[in-house]
Amino acid sequence: MRPPKGLHLPRPDLVCKLKKSLYGLKQASRQWNVKLTSMLVSLGYKQSINDYSLFTKQSAKSFTAVLVYVDDLILTGDDQDEIRKTKMALDKAFSIKDIGDLKYFLGLEIARSNKDISVCQRKYVTYLLKDYGLSDAKPVSTPMEYTSKLSRSATPPYDDISAYCRLVGRLVYLTTTRPDICYAVGKLSQCLDCPTTSHYQAAIRVLKYLKNAPATGLIFPTSSDLCLKGFTDADWASCPDTRRSISGYCFFLGDALVSWKSKKQPTVARSSSEAEYIAMAGGVCEVQWLSYLLHDLNIPITQPIPFYCDNQSALYIAANPVFHERTKHIEVDCHVVRERAVSGLVKLLHFSSKNQTADIFTKALAPGPFQNCFSKLGLFDLYAPQLRGNGTSDFVT
Repeated sequence: MRPPKGLHLPRPDLVCKLKKSLYGLKQASRQWNVKLTSMLVSLGYKQSINDYSLFTKQSAKSFTAVLVYVDDLILTGDDQDEIRKTKMALDKAFSIKDIGDLKYFLGLEIARSNKDISVCQRKYVTYLLKDYGLSDAKPVSTPMEYTSKLSRSATPPYDDISAYCRLVGRLVYLTTTRPDICYAVGKLSQCLDCPTTSHYQAAIRVLKYLKNAPATGLIFPTSSDLCLKGFTDADWASCPDTRRSISGYCFFLGDALVSWKSKKQPTVARSSSEAEYIAMAGGVCEVQWLSYLLHDLNIPITQPIPFYCDNQSALYIAANPVFHERTKHIEVDCHVVRERAVSGLVKLLHFSSKNQTADIFTKALAPGPFQNCFSKLGLFDLYAPQLRGNGTSDFVT
């Protein structure tokens, strides 16, 4: 190390001690984002106002998109010359490292074929099982026991809260490609400040469930249509501690699952209809955002989006302009859902509860119903034995 110019030291053998690195400064990440954004904008890219990490560039003959996560970038498009020019400009400005075709990104393993694109986290699951000594554990069929409900006062408190928080945090990252554990991880995350032994045992059960098929992940068929559809559901007053309901929704672009959520509602619903309507309002806001994002990707929405709910009362509330209950929070949700339905963005439809795909995001299910919902999510295990053909796979990993 050499002292900077202009700094006079009493002895020439002295150096400066760095007390705080650049990456530790609060403004470092923001300044980096500003620099990268200005660089991409100068190249003709447009930053999406719906997702600030997405940059797109549209020309008469090509479309290029850049997805940014801090200093990791995914560059894609239908014009190799434009992609090459963007790489050269970024390398000149920042000295980037080009790792070629997308195969591994932030723990996500991507495999491609002529028919599908698969995204999973097999290595991450394998390391997780090894760290907790469950590599040889007997797998279970569901991520959560459906005969009992977790409560803050059910069993004695767990003594190592930090270890529990670390385990749940690692499971949260797995929900990026494993929507089947979304509800279980959400329940475990609600007691990070005071976990019990039952909560820790439930977290270990999730690991045993992952042991059953660690390579399961999302699948995106290349031949699927680009029609968006959604499902919404709620489990009324299911939390034994607060009596709040659980909202769940999922959206498919063609046959591919692109968005899902399982979350405890912020207010107490006084009826199942109210709980279903609050869940519907959250799903409508999500579909509005998805429509904006698809527009940025040159996928316009030309017809009302089918939005399925299994509660007739919630659909009647959306269709009836007269408020029957003048509670403030339900009134706001009524405006949100009804305005989107009247504008033609969504088309609210009713269907049978036994076909409800979003059930897996609202409650712990028995093995039979769980497998039924699981099969509808379109998840795929790349490493599972194939029983037809010669057993070979055309995926490129």
